[in-house]
Amino acid sequence: MSIAAAAPSADSAPPPSAAQPRVVVHKFGGTSVADADCYRHVARLLQARPEALQVTVVSAMKGVTDALIALARLAAAGDAQWREHWHDLRARHRGAAASLLGEHAGASVEWLDASFDELAELLAALAVIGGLPEEVLDRVQGLGEVCSAHLLGQHFLASGEPCAVLDAREVLVVEHGELGVNVDWETSAQRLHAWRQANVQQRVVATGFIARDRQDRITTLGRNGSDYSGAIFAALFNADELQIWTDVDGVLSADPRLVPEAVQLEALSYDEACELAYFGAKVVHPQTMSPAIQRGLPILIRNTFQPEHPGTRISAERSVRGPIKGLTLSAELALLNLEGTGLIGVPGTAERVFSALRQAHVSVVMISQGSSEHSICCVVRGNESQRGRDALLQAFAHELAVGQVQRVQLRGGVSVLAAVGDGMAGQPGVAARLFESLGRAQVNILAIAQGSSERNISVAVDSGDATRALRAAHAGFWLSPQTFAVGVIGPGNVGAALLDQLQAAQPQLLGKANIDLRLRAVASRRGMHLAPRALQGPWRAALADAPSASDLDAFTAHLLSAHLPHAVVIDCSGSAEVAGRYEGWLAAGIHVVTPNKQAGSGPLARYQSIRAAAAASGARFRYEATVGAGLPVITTLRDLVDTGDEVLSIEGIFSGTLAWLFNRFDGSQPFSALVEQARGMGYTEPDPRDDLSGIDVARKLVILAREAGRELSLEQVQVESLVPEALRAGSVDDFMQRLGDNDEALLQRLQQARGRGAVLRYVAALSAQGASVGLVEVPVDHAFANLKLTDNVVQFRTRRYCDNPLVVQGPGAGPEVTAAGVFADLLRVAAGEGARL
Repeated sequence: MSIAAAAPSADSAPPPSAAQPRVVVHKFGGTSVADADCYRHVARLLQARPEALQVTVVSAMKGVTDALIALARLAAAGDAQWREHWHDLRARHRGAAASLLGEHAGASVEWLDASFDELAELLAALAVIGGLPEEVLDRVQGLGEVCSAHLLGQHFLASGEPCAVLDAREVLVVEHGELGVNVDWETSAQRLHAWRQANVQQRVVATGFIARDRQDRITTLGRNGSDYSGAIFAALFNADELQIWTDVDGVLSADPRLVPEAVQLEALSYDEACELAYFGAKVVHPQTMSPAIQRGLPILIRNTFQPEHPGTRISAERSVRGPIKGLTLSAELALLNLEGTGLIGVPGTAERVFSALRQAHVSVVMISQGSSEHSICCVVRGNESQRGRDALLQAFAHELAVGQVQRVQLRGGVSVLAAVGDGMAGQPGVAARLFESLGRAQVNILAIAQGSSERNISVAVDSGDATRALRAAHAGFWLSPQTFAVGVIGPGNVGAALLDQLQAAQPQLLGKANIDLRLRAVASRRGMHLAPRALQGPWRAALADAPSASDLDAFTAHLLSAHLPHAVVIDCSGSAEVAGRYEGWLAAGIHVVTPNKQAGSGPLARYQSIRAAAAASGARFRYEATVGAGLPVITTLRDLVDTGDEVLSIEGIFSGTLAWLFNRFDGSQPFSALVEQARGMGYTEPDPRDDLSGIDVARKLVILAREAGRELSLEQVQVESLVPEALRAGSVDDFMQRLGDNDEALLQRLQQARGRGAVLRYVAALSAQGASVGLVEVPVDHAFANLKLTDNVVQFRTRRYCDNPLVVQGPGAGPEVTAAGVFADLLRVAAGEGARL
């Protein structure tokens, strides 16, 4: 049998040709035939297709099968409300017939009334006997498919289209076994042949889900049985293709409810589809694929409501584009673990485990055993787990009593993540990439299983981590962007510039680097905005309308609530209170990026705890912009230390504000006037005393000293303040008015320096003798004497750079460059978590 090309859409069907499939079976689910309009749409879609023989298998209208089951249970329980629900269900079908068939609806309404009257008699009998035999339930729940096939078939006839309606109970013969439903292919083929002798139309509408057993009793194929019916009829009619129409465009790489960025898969092999379907992905049931696999019959999954979309093709062909095709998550599971020294080297232990579980009717989802044979664990359904534990306790009661088996453990709340793809066979590093992605997302793995086919790697994780694990793995195999939940604290000058840069760069980062920096929270002193998914539009307006006051606990919980693979807090506040949160954030796996100097220069014990939390959790703590704004000062120092160099001394001008002031201070105008000018240009803090006190420079020196391995505290730094002691208290306005009182003293120091061929610069210095920041004289030919504007400069003298020190120089002040430094740290975090920059 040749495998034909995919059939065309209803909107652009070409004329018949030799390339078109001759016999096609279509199967439509309940959502596709939910009401009269849907039936019309389905009919138009089918009428536009040039097929020599067209067989359409239909499900019941959406929700009807469940409603019929509920009716039967109500009646069997003696609940008189079944009559009201019966009336509603009959009215729904009558209404669909009237709307669909119009003036031709009379006969169908009579047929429906007769069918529902028969159903009412059956339900009344159930109410009398007070029970619900399986055979009666099968008869009741199959009515939905019978009605659905009748309605579609009558619509074709009313439109002048020859059509035969096939009740599957007339031809399909099946039996139920331990592994599911088995088809009596020979008997079914004979009955279909006889049926076709009397019904030769080229369009057939058949019921799904229902059949008869070998004793000629009505039965069903179980849930998902309509899909299976489609595959059975495709085999019986010797079809060229089976098309399953549903309400999605095809098979997706992950559950879109958990991974909105899931991508549609163009093609799958039978094996890949079976693996994905087993763990609950929205793919055809493995049983459905069995007849197709045996005959090499391609299956197309397509969207009824977007027939122009090509959908997903499932066939024997294998595509190795990328190692992983899809990821699935199976929830509501539990982990059973049997552990003991007496298991080592003892044959038959696994057999006893699985025999006990089989006798307890416990299905095993996944198995894992280490080569030491010290323990064997298996994942089971959550609702069967207690029964499974009891079965193992009973089966190994003797070994537990004598100490050969130490424990039988049960852990609930487990989910299994499965990565599936033919391309992983023989491909090194696939498991490594999966585990690395989960590790970076702070997901602990409870158990691992991989078959020798190398088509499926399954890991058991805590259900609380399951969504984050799925999203992390999906991004780790580049099926979706690397996604970060980003929260920004302190939208002041630097924070505002950062938010503007972040929003402007997001489209490019998403398009070129596949990074999704999802801004989910912004907090200031006055308010806090928490975005449900991501902040869209101007952040200033969103924050201005923020309904809630700032609450860092709620801020943190909101970042984590999205279950995204990674979360980042960017602290632009300068607050010691916020810096006190770093340890907890890092311990929880939240990355921290900041220009806030409070953590790096604050109490040494707190700093060490922050670093320890980052090391323990693997979360990243980045603070490049605390010293040189956008300059790579800390990065350079870290590279020196990490490569084994020894730092002998550090000197530099670390304040862009003080650099600008003393670059301009030549005696032509008072120092106080320059401070006023710098304040007006935005070079100083709102209170210029924060710059002139030297404390900010001292904090930067402490940060660099600690980075170099020195346990230096702020109290150990000698600081020369340029704020007269009498002006250190009081308002900013009062300070600015009286600052001129100190002009004469600074002018004298300038003149004295000039007399010695030097200039004044505010310099920080770290050496073996100690640490200091203050106003010093430097020769006019010194590197520090020839800076421009707000340039910062750092000079590292090390064992390697002893005679000619290593110098880092550039702009060291201004919101834009500082924000750029913070942004660069954020991207370094993303790169460290696997983003491809």
